[in-house]
Amino acid sequence: MSACVFAIPGDLATPTGGYGYDRHVLQRLPSHGVRVRHMQLPASFPHPTNADLAATAACLADAAADEVLLIDALAYSALPETLIHAVARPIVALVHHPLALETGLTEAQQSALRASERAALSLAHAVVVTSPITASILVKDYAVPQQKISVAVPGVEPAQRAPLSVEASPACVQLLAVGSLIPRKGYDVLVRALQAVPQANWHLTIVGSADFSPQTLVDLRAQIAQAGLQDRISFFGSLSAQELAQRYEAAHVFVVPSLYEGYGMALTEALARGLPIVTTTGGALSETAPDSAALKVPPGDAPALARALSKILSDSMLRLSLADAAWAEAQKLPRWDDTASLIADVVRQAAR
Repeated sequence: MSACVFAIPGDLATPTGGYGYDRHVLQRLPSHGVRVRHMQLPASFPHPTNADLAATAACLADAAADEVLLIDALAYSALPETLIHAVARPIVALVHHPLALETGLTEAQQSALRASERAALSLAHAVVVTSPITASILVKDYAVPQQKISVAVPGVEPAQRAPLSVEASPACVQLLAVGSLIPRKGYDVLVRALQAVPQANWHLTIVGSADFSPQTLVDLRAQIAQAGLQDRISFFGSLSAQELAQRYEAAHVFVVPSLYEGYGMALTEALARGLPIVTTTGGALSETAPDSAALKVPPGDAPALARALSKILSDSMLRLSLADAAWAEAQKLPRWDDTASLIADVVRQAAR
């Protein structure tokens, strides 16, 4: 059996799609012939202190000689070349999305992260990405050879169809958005769009932690108050899996206003429940959302998002058609065992 260390910065229980992906893979690799142990790296990545880099170097050096290092690129892409060179073991980098594409970075920060990522990825034995879009970006903008990249899209487990997705004429259409409250998720664009929607038959629930960007929640609440939408938009923080499932069950429509996503795991969770979708095309979202199940608009375009929301709010037959298509597409989605199996193959190849 091959062996690997899965090195992940911060708390593995952090409620984001990336950490959720890592948890599923960590849990399932042994079933696919890879003995794995979790290594927790400092939480400061992708902006580590010198002390954290020294601690990371010590952690990685502690890996056994026969262990492949599978490293989440939230940390790996920010490691100095000298540190990577010092690690005398095969490295597989897991890239959820390029760090330089995070919203809100200064030009200098973007440039530094892009240079660091490019250098680090050139030294990896293999690279795993979570979407074909990310693969193409790494080839085009980061000079990563195509043959070095493997695509392991996130899995999704079977779920019950959301009961309200087939409701013909609700008095109030329940909109649901899921994702951390950070600028890249585009919630400010969603609020602007809803402010311009003529229909009054909606309520929006936003589920997501504000821990990564508390100011985003402060700004959103101020924006919502100025728009007079306090009674029509509710915030839920980080929820348990059971509580989140209840939010999906209580929704009529799923909304994704993100400016960029490396894949869009919350979107496939909505698909798995047969919810009709309104989404942007930011990053991989254009591919993750099937055309038959979603209304798609350009990222950051509040007027276009308002038109799509108005259309889905006013047309119950459209909602039902999109919901039926979403439920049909859900049956084709990969499972987490498929994802883990692909990564296990990469680890075995690196071990050889």
